[in-house]
Amino acid sequence: MTVAAIKTRAARPARRRSGPRQYPGALYRTEIRHVRSTPLTNEFIYRSCWWLVDLDRLPALPWWLRPFARFSSADHFGDPARTLRDNVDSFLLERGIDVRGGQVWMLANARVLGVNFNPLSVFWCYGRDGELRCVIAEVHNTYGGRHCYVLGPEAAGPSGTVAPKEFYVSPFNDVSGQYRLRLPFPDRELSAHIVLLRSGEMPFVASVSGTREDITHRSVLRVQRELPVAPLRVILQIRWQGIRLWARGLQIQPRNGTPSPQEGV
Repeated sequence: MTVAAIKTRAARPARRRSGPRQYPGALYRTEIRHVRSTPLTNEFIYRSCWWLVDLDRLPALPWWLRPFARFSSADHFGDPARTLRDNVDSFLLERGIDVRGGQVWMLANARVLGVNFNPLSVFWCYGRDGELRCVIAEVHNTYGGRHCYVLGPEAAGPSGTVAPKEFYVSPFNDVSGQYRLRLPFPDRELSAHIVLLRSGEMPFVASVSGTREDITHRSVLRVQRELPVAPLRVILQIRWQGIRLWARGLQIQPRNGTPSPQEGV
């Protein structure tokens, strides 16, 4: 080796080891709690993984991770052939709300190995000026139906907001009553609550909590190891709880007058 070659090699800076690749948004390993107080008492807790993503910058994972985290318009309201962001913009424009040019963040389950189920997806919709314009709470039931509640900015505040119940979710609850929804934008901690109000009582309370984690290759793989095919687990756990409640004598309520799968979309 020549002296010149030795000097050239010595002049090269040492290669730095890069840290874990991070993507926009966050992961939340969640604990979802359902508490029923009447006509019988029951408490049900299950775990899942929710993603907080910017609809203009969805995580572009490498090909070998994509089967574990896909975000598809077909899993949410609007036209499956359009993007999630386009569907939100169109949906809100029809209701006189313009968020074009602003950020829209979605909190939802990802599609894992072809399976997806979102009992609740939340969209925080900001205007071009950075002000929160509205919150969309998209609710799915296990019958394949979905419905969107368009809520004012107060839904993200400490007191939340109240909206009439318009959608058949649980087979043990009809469509009467109101919801109190508190859906603050998640930061380090995720904490959301939905309370069913009926005749001065709170027969059903749902809450979700979780701690923020960066989206990296390692964190996505760790979630799959700890909660494999999380959406399928959610479906099975919810249906198993329904069987247990039915076995305890809880009456099934008819679905008469409920919205079609696309109503509210």
